Amino acid sequence: MRWYQNLKQQKLLSLTLLVFTMSVGILIGTLASGSVSAARGQAAAPDATPLTVPPAASSPNEFTKLAKMAEPAVVNITAEVTGKVTTSRRRTVQPDDDEEGGDEMEMFRRFFGRQGQGAPNVRPRPREATGSGFIVDKNGYIVTNFHVVERADSLKVKVSGDDREYKAKVIGTDWESDIAVIHIDAGKSLPYLKMGNSDAVQVGDWAVAIGSPFGLAATVTAGIISATGRDLPSAEQFQRFIQTDAAINPGNSGGPLMNIHGEVIGVNTAIATQSGGYQGIGFALPANQMVKVYNSIIQYGRAKRGSIGISWNKNEKPEVLKAAGVTNGVLVTTVTPKGPAEKAGLRAEDVIVAINGKTIKNGDELVGIVSDTPVDNSLKITVDRGGKKMDFNVLVQDRLEVFKDDEKFARHREDVEVPGIKPEGTPAKFGISIRSMSPQEKDTLKLGDERGVYVTRVEDTSFAAEIGIQERDVIVSVNRQPVTSLEDLRRVQGALKPGDAVAFRVMRPIPAAASRKSSEVTYQTFFAAGTLPLKE
Repeated sequence: MRWYQNLKQQKLLSLTLLVFTMSVGILIGTLASGSVSAARGQAAAPDATPLTVPPAASSPNEFTKLAKMAEPAVVNITAEVTGKVTTSRRRTVQPDDDEEGGDEMEMFRRFFGRQGQGAPNVRPRPREATGSGFIVDKNGYIVTNFHVVERADSLKVKVSGDDREYKAKVIGTDWESDIAVIHIDAGKSLPYLKMGNSDAVQVGDWAVAIGSPFGLAATVTAGIISATGRDLPSAEQFQRFIQTDAAINPGNSGGPLMNIHGEVIGVNTAIATQSGGYQGIGFALPANQMVKVYNSIIQYGRAKRGSIGISWNKNEKPEVLKAAGVTNGVLVTTVTPKGPAEKAGLRAEDVIVAINGKTIKNGDELVGIVSDTPVDNSLKITVDRGGKKMDFNVLVQDRLEVFKDDEKFARHREDVEVPGIKPEGTPAKFGISIRSMSPQEKDTLKLGDERGVYVTRVEDTSFAAEIGIQERDVIVSVNRQPVTSLEDLRRVQGALKPGDAVAFRVMRPIPAAASRKSSEVTYQTFFAAGTLPLKE
């Protein structure tokens, strides 16, 4: 029994030793593992304090307030341009980006963003260009630049915060101030900007520009007013600009320049650049000038200005007046034949020294008074003729009519007058009204063996307008089927269904001479094509 007890004690001792050994091993392993884990979990920068994001809280200032107020009323304008010759409100010229000039103003550019350009002598594929504008009336009337819309075949407008794209109608344009008024029907009242008085603008004032440079809508930039009354060598007679260093770039054309109170003080129109982009020199047409043009356009469809039919050299040297024996006034260079001044008795080399008793210092004052005088009103004009003061009563006339034979004015007339054609017509599908032409009218239009129907009206948002058909076009065929009457057109229409492709062969009248001195009419022939909408 004793040996059995000894054996039992030995086994218990061995088991105890084994358990102790294992416990020590586990303890050592645990300590080692904990030490390794502690080393791995140690902070990379134990003396650094973690950062925290504070609760969102705005820090409003005058610029943020202005941006929130103004952005909803600033729009992005997309113009689809085919580059074809047009006969109303627009003229075909090379893109501004390709224009060349002398060293003095080589860098003076309009800043209308364009993408692509059609090939010459071929009906080009449509290309899009972007510009800016701003709403001035809750009913959807928008101010932009003339050069934004002048070559456009269709205009689309996007309003900030609105996913829809609106088709826009041109209400009227004025090439001399580079202003255009367009309209969209949003079916609701729209936010609009307040007008400021640009005569109150001073050098050093804050200025904020909003627009769509490079197509980036609702871009806000700030700067100061750098100069006022800036006269540029290539500017038109009615353009005296506000200069600013607020960043403006291609695509900003037509956007507002605003003061710190959120009032419009100008329309961004051009930049001076050697790179084609922002270099700190931008120009805006003063708001007061824009308001005059806008009010005329919404009343007459164009800018209606007074004129007396004279010309002068705006860069005349002081010695010229001194040699004439006067200290102030405007030396008349030419008098328009049969114009108001000639009829009243004014001559070249007369010096206009006063109007209605008010002394005239320079040509800008003369233009300001005459252009603001309502048509058919008289002005008492005092001239110095050979040292003798003489008064003439001059009847102010419409500037566009006074200079109707001038080449520069002729190409901006409302449309080409086609002799012998009357505007009546019968509504047809596609959004047009047409009528047949008599043999006498065909002879007048010199169509030769060509036949067709005359387009008397095009609805603004119609399929025909979308593909570029215009009033005064002659439709010769549709899908290569001759069209000589309303019945012919209706027969072709009856075979078409939504989603079909349709191509109109069109002859468009163009003036034989820009001066309009010839009554001859020539034509440009092309195809206007598109896919009929799935829903009418």
